[in-house]
Amino acid sequence: MTPADLAARLGIPSGPLFFPVTPYGPDGSVDLDTYRAHVRQGVEAGAAAVFACCGTGEFHALTPEEFEAGIRAAVEATAGRVPVVAGAGYGTALAVRYARLAEAAGADGLLALPPYLVLAGQEGLLRHYREIAAATALPVIVYQRDNAVFTPETVVELARTQGIVGLKDGLGDLDLMQRIVSAVRGEVPGDFLYFNGLPTAEQTQLAYRAVGVPLYSSAVFCFAPEIALAFHRALETGDRPTVDRLLDGFYRPFVELRAQGRGYAVALVKAGVRLRGLDVGEVRPPLHEPTEDHVKQLAQIIERGYALLREENK
Repeated sequence: MTPADLAARLGIPSGPLFFPVTPYGPDGSVDLDTYRAHVRQGVEAGAAAVFACCGTGEFHALTPEEFEAGIRAAVEATAGRVPVVAGAGYGTALAVRYARLAEAAGADGLLALPPYLVLAGQEGLLRHYREIAAATALPVIVYQRDNAVFTPETVVELARTQGIVGLKDGLGDLDLMQRIVSAVRGEVPGDFLYFNGLPTAEQTQLAYRAVGVPLYSSAVFCFAPEIALAFHRALETGDRPTVDRLLDGFYRPFVELRAQGRGYAVALVKAGVRLRGLDVGEVRPPLHEPTEDHVKQLAQIIERGYALLREENK
């Protein structure tokens, strides 16, 4: 898939962007059969794309061999129905290695995660992402968060780089994002993609849409796809009462529960997938499992979300 092809397919907001969890079996190894089932279920539920082995998929915890096998499994499970975008991260040399593994496994694009540990200047960050983009023919989406925060001028240079098609924001600075969108719009012809990549992005998507960021990742889609789809549909059709009802009754309580534990942006999502009936195992260290009480609260929040959908359909 060319950069133009991926940009065109991702730019059509046909459904949520799906970030599947990575299942582990009883012995702790990656369970590829369950992973294929998880990905298939998401595609069949209406996902617009599969972002495999990224943050929610515990990229940090996977060996290169597990990563490549996971991308191949996601490609097999989607069977070309939607694009598969693979994570790539760590230092430049390893990020390039993961990018090439993803290309060999059949991925359609890359989500370039922040470099490992170091606090780099803008010149070094720009060189890092340009080397990733040059390493394969895969289009690249750059993930802004933590130690990879860009000035508008740097994003203009990223947007000018062959193969880089978009920016995913996990920082949450809307003033900076507005300046980035404005700068790229004024300097770079064509459509550059923007994604809201905050945990539980639905909670902030109204604000992101207002500054020109129409796409968002949905962790909720992993375990409550009907709720995520209803919210996405309400956003796209301008159904503000449904948006507000789901924000107030489901998303805000979920975000507040997620804030109760470090790493819950992944661990709580994985617990939600298990509650839905798919045994994806536990998270790998250094993440840890939610407490029993928090899992019970999660189940109650999910039930409340589905009750809101039933009330809407009466």
